[in-house]
Amino acid sequence: MAVAAQELELPGFEYLNPELKGERFHAELKALREQGWLASMPLGFVVLDREGGEFFLRSRSFTFPGLKIAEIFGIDDGPLAEEIRRNILHINGADHSRLRGLVNPAFTPRAVERWRPFMRETITALFEAARPGDDLVEALAKPYPSRVIATLMGAPVADADRLWTWSNLIQRQFGMTVAEERPQIERAVTEFSAYTEALMREKRAHPGDDLVSGLLDRAEDVELLHLVLNVLVGGVDTTQAQLAHALNLFAAHPDQWQRLGDDPDLAPQAVEEVVRFEPITPFTARIAMEDVVFRDVLFPKDTIVLVCAHSGNRDGVGDTFDITREPKRLLTFGAGPHYCLGVNLAKAELQQALAHLAPRMRGLELVAEPVYGTIDGIYGLDELRATWR
Repeated sequence: MAVAAQELELPGFEYLNPELKGERFHAELKALREQGWLASMPLGFVVLDREGGEFFLRSRSFTFPGLKIAEIFGIDDGPLAEEIRRNILHINGADHSRLRGLVNPAFTPRAVERWRPFMRETITALFEAARPGDDLVEALAKPYPSRVIATLMGAPVADADRLWTWSNLIQRQFGMTVAEERPQIERAVTEFSAYTEALMREKRAHPGDDLVSGLLDRAEDVELLHLVLNVLVGGVDTTQAQLAHALNLFAAHPDQWQRLGDDPDLAPQAVEEVVRFEPITPFTARIAMEDVVFRDVLFPKDTIVLVCAHSGNRDGVGDTFDITREPKRLLTFGAGPHYCLGVNLAKAELQQALAHLAPRMRGLELVAEPVYGTIDGIYGLDELRATWR
């Protein structure tokens, strides 16, 4: 007979502890995983193994809990409430398939290949302007994906900084501090919406070979606006954070950086290992839409579960960072109907960046302790100062 998850004696996980980052974060999750596959946290439970994680991500009895979180924090009207309701993460079934089908063609492996020359051009220009001792978040990781997304959208590259600012703020709707930051998030949603509406008018008058031009007349304007917003939010802060973590990891593993510098063709495997070892979405939330039993444990309707990619990715592999490892199936990009839309673009951007930087940044070494962001939402670095030859 199934036992309700709430009745189990489980180890606790302090999800909102601001000190939980870097090596302390690694150690905490390793200790939890050694105790079992499930832990408790303030709003629900954490699933720590890969098999369990895949079950909850793929199950159609679970969905993304953004609407529930908005309800908990009283976000029921205004620009942010409208964005949350129309976000593709919160839409399921036929409507989700239809909307995803509109943007999927822009993110196939073949479609992404056409942007690689611009990626190389962009990372080359950024690296040439960087100097040993610089903050690599500011010099490389932050501007790189926002310039790529601007070009993919059909927006001027000069607007990349504004797009980054909006993306960074709007992304915070998925964190537990959303109520405190609501005014800034709503302002960003309003400003980006006005910007996108102007961009749509421009593309109707002068269409180009870009995402916005390709979506015109294929969806209602309000749907198109929110699809473009989803692309922005999903493709800027995420890749920035993952590139920063990659450089931090390689600084801590100089033998692996040397190997990649000697053989840049290892970049695809290096990217797989980076997103396995330090996923910038260490937790993916789901909420039960009905009672569900898994491994003789009952998860009642409305139970919130965090699927832990950080620990799940280590199942059967371990804690060694090795870019020559054969890639394994990961939880980093989710699973099931809501599998990450921009996975091919993100991997291509990271591959181009690492293949360019590794041969040119020999002896990569930190000159100060990295400044980590919070694990709540997108887990990135706020500062990463390094030197190189």
